[in-house]
Amino acid sequence: MILEDSWEMPPEKRGRRGVSDADDEDDDYRRKRDRNNEAVKKSRYKSKQRTQETFTRVNKLKAENQALEEKVKSLTKDLEFLKKLFMEYAAKSDQKDPKFEGIDLEKLLKEEPDDETGKSSKS
Repeated sequence: MILEDSWEMPPEKRGRRGVSDADDEDDDYRRKRDRNNEAVKKSRYKSKQRTQETFTRVNKLKAENQALEEKVKSLTKDLEFLKKLFMEYAAKSDQKDPKFEGIDLEKLLKEEPDDETGKSSKS
């Protein structure tokens, strides 16, 4: 009884070349594989390095952003204090003072930022 041939190994290839040619091809193949393996290792190492550098830069920028946001809060608080101080000074000074003539101080000092960037509508 003959079983199906699908489980059998494929037939061996018999080339016209001699044994030494096959050894040369094997050596050449091995050298190419070794070079490729080294190139892959180098590429993966560089990729990991770039990823780490990006991660480090992101963390640095996050810290810098946090510091800048704190500075904005501090400066905004200082600005509000100075506006209040100025309004008290202007209210106590003589209303006929030429420095304040024709200026709506309330409107001038009430200027609010347009958006989250802190840029005012008046430029």
